[in-house]
Amino acid sequence: MLLQTIILLWISYGRLSLTEKCETCPYGNLTASCEFVWQNVCLEFVEESKTWNQARSSCEERGGKLLNVLNNSIQMFLSNITREKNTRNFTWWVEKGVQAHHRDPSPSLKRLKTEKVEALKELCTYMKLNPPRLLTSDCSKRRGFLCTHTSRSPTNLKNAKASSDAARPRTKRDLSDLDQMNTNVNNMIELVTNAERFLSYMEITVEEPTDDHRDKFIEYLLAGTEKVTRSVAQANPAIIDSIINCTNAIFYLATQKCDFDHSQTKQFFENVVKLIQKASLLLVGTTPTVSRTQLGSVITRAYTPEELSNAVVGSQEDGGMVKLPSFSALQSSIGKYKDVIAQMATFSVNPYPSENISGTVCNFMLSDGNSEIKLQNLSEVVEIFLYRPNNSALTNTTVVLTKNTKSVSQINVSDTEMTILFNVEPSINVSLAVFLSYNSPPNSTYFHNSTILSHSEDYRWLITPEMLQNTSGTWYVEARLVNFTLETEVTLNINTYLTRCLYWHTNKEEWSDDGCRVGEKSTPELTHCLCNHLTLFGSSFFVMPNYVDVSRTAELFATVNENFVVLALLCAFYGLYLITLLWACYADRRASSKRKITLLEDNHPGTHYNYLIGIQTGHRRGAGTSANVTVKLIGTEADSTIHTLTDPEKPVFERGSFDMFLLSTPYPLGELKNLRLQHDNSGGHPSWYVSKVTVQDLQSKNVWHFFCNCWLSSDQGDGMTKKTFNSAKTNEIASFRNIFQSRTSTGFRDEHIWVSIVDPPSRSPFTRAQRVSCCMSLLLCTMAINIAFWNIPVDPNSAVVVSIGSLQMTWQDVMVGVQSGLLMFPINILIITIFRSIRPRIVSNSKKDGPDEIFKPQAVTIPTVLNETEKMISLVSMNPRNKMQEVLKLEASYDLVPALDRLHVFIQHMQGESESDNHWVYCSKFLLASLCHLLMNLEKLDAKNFSCPEEYQRVLNNTNLLVRKAEMVFSSHLSNCPVPVRKKKKTPTGVKLPWWCVFIGWFLLVSISGISTYFTLLYGFQYGKEKSIKWVMSLGLSLFESIFILQPLKVIGVAVFFALLLKPVAVEETEEAAQALLEQQDRCRRYTGRDAL
Repeated sequence: MLLQTIILLWISYGRLSLTEKCETCPYGNLTASCEFVWQNVCLEFVEESKTWNQARSSCEERGGKLLNVLNNSIQMFLSNITREKNTRNFTWWVEKGVQAHHRDPSPSLKRLKTEKVEALKELCTYMKLNPPRLLTSDCSKRRGFLCTHTSRSPTNLKNAKASSDAARPRTKRDLSDLDQMNTNVNNMIELVTNAERFLSYMEITVEEPTDDHRDKFIEYLLAGTEKVTRSVAQANPAIIDSIINCTNAIFYLATQKCDFDHSQTKQFFENVVKLIQKASLLLVGTTPTVSRTQLGSVITRAYTPEELSNAVVGSQEDGGMVKLPSFSALQSSIGKYKDVIAQMATFSVNPYPSENISGTVCNFMLSDGNSEIKLQNLSEVVEIFLYRPNNSALTNTTVVLTKNTKSVSQINVSDTEMTILFNVEPSINVSLAVFLSYNSPPNSTYFHNSTILSHSEDYRWLITPEMLQNTSGTWYVEARLVNFTLETEVTLNINTYLTRCLYWHTNKEEWSDDGCRVGEKSTPELTHCLCNHLTLFGSSFFVMPNYVDVSRTAELFATVNENFVVLALLCAFYGLYLITLLWACYADRRASSKRKITLLEDNHPGTHYNYLIGIQTGHRRGAGTSANVTVKLIGTEADSTIHTLTDPEKPVFERGSFDMFLLSTPYPLGELKNLRLQHDNSGGHPSWYVSKVTVQDLQSKNVWHFFCNCWLSSDQGDGMTKKTFNSAKTNEIASFRNIFQSRTSTGFRDEHIWVSIVDPPSRSPFTRAQRVSCCMSLLLCTMAINIAFWNIPVDPNSAVVVSIGSLQMTWQDVMVGVQSGLLMFPINILIITIFRSIRPRIVSNSKKDGPDEIFKPQAVTIPTVLNETEKMISLVSMNPRNKMQEVLKLEASYDLVPALDRLHVFIQHMQGESESDNHWVYCSKFLLASLCHLLMNLEKLDAKNFSCPEEYQRVLNNTNLLVRKAEMVFSSHLSNCPVPVRKKKKTPTGVKLPWWCVFIGWFLLVSISGISTYFTLLYGFQYGKEKSIKWVMSLGLSLFESIFILQPLKVIGVAVFFALLLKPVAVEETEEAAQALLEQQDRCRRYTGRDAL
């Protein structure tokens, strides 16, 4: 009961052992007179006409057996006999499968077709003499027969010895033949001659063959055979016959020794197998070569790959047969070969004895003539039929049932790997319900398995090891009648027997059943094995996808009219993709205008301490607002002025938007404590739901978070349109709730590739069009890999990794997932990473959007000068550290002189500050910028704008003086100010790529999409319409699982992971912030009239 491809090859022995060297191994007693004696064997010609079976029985009754070998020595001996006795016109039965140097190409054998079992008719061998040659015919013919007997009389032994001694001298010459074999491995004729002479020596020498002589003999013969080419062998078939005969003979001589131990001679047996295998393959042709003996048979034939589809090799007479699967299952392994050689061998004796093995042992191998073709993990099983005359029947009982009775059979299971076949033969056609239970008989509530047996199933139940749950002990099978209303009795003949399919594992050197199981056609005399390999089976870390022949592209694509399922599916996906892409491009255009950071128009042009404010509007219905929103920052050192958050170039505070503003102050505000938001309740939908606000100090890199999550509305929430929010504490920022919500929101809007198409982060460089295209690429890759691995053969030996109830995940499932991931995700992750990591392409402002247009100075008049001076003093006085009172309203030009005097006092105060810090640096810089602007405006005026020329000159001189002093104060504090302590800038998680890398991303995306589409179509056309429909259904389930289960679970899992690690979402720096700062510097340059302060 096995299938194995390297080690189990039957060898039919063909050299007659003419001398018994062990008295404990008698051959038989001579009961008939022998007319012709050669060595210690006598030949008896029986002219009585009999059939082959009758002749064989008659020989055994006479104490002998039919002649079973015809080598060169016996041929010479028979030739001498035929000259002495007239036997020319007689034919003589000999043993079946007798080996000979001369092979008669019998027409009946040439027509033998191994594909059909019926073609293997029973043929018997007979001999014609003068010259001796072998033929085959129907066994029912009547002929004479040739018997052989072993002579034990001293006279016969003496005569045999004398005859043997007279033939030629022995010993040293015979031993030299073995050495000559080593010398002549390149000369097959001399090698075979030396081998035959050495065999003759071993036949008559006690204790031969020794282990050393035996192993060297095979080694030299194998070395010579490996050097023979097929063309040489086909030109000299007699040489190959001699090689096979010599191999069989040495094997037979070795096994006949009483001290021969199978367990210690495995290497010898494997060399014999290898030698027979190579020699048989040298003469293979399209006509099967069949060699049969009493111990087994070998069948070898060359096929085209297509001919192996569902081919049957062997027969019951050979002891076993093999049925191959369809060509589609074999195509990936044999489709590329022009010819494939199939070789099947059967053993009636197990070369590797085991108590688990009974019956026939079989080997099947495929080869290309040079090397073995490995078949494993086939999509269809190979069927092997092994005959087992000594069946292991456990129970054979007869019971009588009525409609209200039942029968219980008890089975003792010691080997849990065995399969139990439960057979029932009822006296009439009925249906039977059978139940299996452990340790106690089944009942209505307790049983492990059950089924209904009927005539259509031949009343046979296969109880597999899985059903036995790997549990030894007593099992019970109950049988009862189903839907039976007659009052008659039903007689059941019940028999149970065990069977198992095994093969020899050369690495473990043990019998194994991995990859094979018992089939339903098994009977007590026949084991039906189903295996998914023809090679040694073992667990594999790589699962091969289904095979597709790329060279058949044109042929497969031509079947589109018959199978358009996959093509229609792809067309539908591409159509949906194009529609979605058009929408995505339109949405991206609208979003690009909202991407920039807004430099607030009400920022004072001379202020340089910058805060970046990010405001997240909620995703609730009606969360966006049409009202004008204002903000005020409240710090530990000072407060900012109230700023209106608006942008004339884009809408702000729309639902789900994240708007960023650059707010500047004359000096740092210290640690931010509060944030005040307010709107004027204007517009058609003034209600506003604000989620959170982040404020980043661009100088120190400090970030403050304000968790709002409330309505600013007169008709929703608490009805307030003005609210003050406290900055979040560290424990609030790092709380599980906050991190989980932030990560989940970010994950679904950015990481979930499918959901992010609808609402991606507003500031992400990864556009909707790119996301849609990446989804399409991912979908096409999923389809290609799914169809390549769809319905691959299940590896029954694969270990179960996870088992939850009836759901099991095997190691094969894990490896398919890993391989699919390795094929699909690296390239798609690379494409997505490229799109995410590209710096936005910053386009310089056009002429109309230049700095001159951004900052339009007002016409210079005395009121504007008074207003700007008043605003300058007001901003300075808002910080308590400046110790400056707010000036009263300046109403006329004469108010400028006292205002400038107050500024002069403030400059002197700054000069007196011995310790410099950011406050004094930015204050002096603001004051310098404002005074430069005042001086520039005064120079544009003339004396007529003042009450008198002296007043104008005085104001102008004082302003010049203040500018010079402000420059000195600014330079002094700037040089003496210590380097501000900034938060350590985190290393960016990814490299920012130049903008032109977007073309690389698109190239990879288009390439992988095209390749995936090609292979998906190729597999679809190869599968056919019905399989393609089934695949489409499984693909739909897979996509649903990926989009709605796996991706959300991934997002939530990542959010939980980071929440547990207490890692909040980092505030990223953007390219637009730098752009906004440049815009602010340009505004300051226009404001002061200086390129630099």
